Amino acid sequence: MAKRQNEFHSIEDLMNDVIKENNLTKGMRQISVNEAWAALMGNGVVSYTQSIELQNKTLIVRLKSAVLREELSYGKEKIVKMMNEELGGDFISKILLS
Repeated sequence: MAKRQNEFHSIEDLMNDVIKENNLTKGMRQISVNEAWAALMGNGVVSYTQSIELQNKTLIVRLKSAVLREELSYGKEKIVKMMNEELGGDFISKILLS
């Protein structure tokens, strides 16, 4: 039988350990990116968003509307800055709208 440890750990620390041990960091970051996009862009933009993917610091956003794609292309730098602030780190360096 395993010996019980008497050390107390926060749930956040334990969850981070589980995420690291099971190589779930990439998947958890993708969920965070999806949530940040929805929070920042609102329901109107989210309804025209087909998919969001983070690949090597590039955020790839597939949109259903060419008009919306053109409109968002004018504010790419601002979107990158807002997304990084929402995610709490420098995870995105550029955005690709398709």
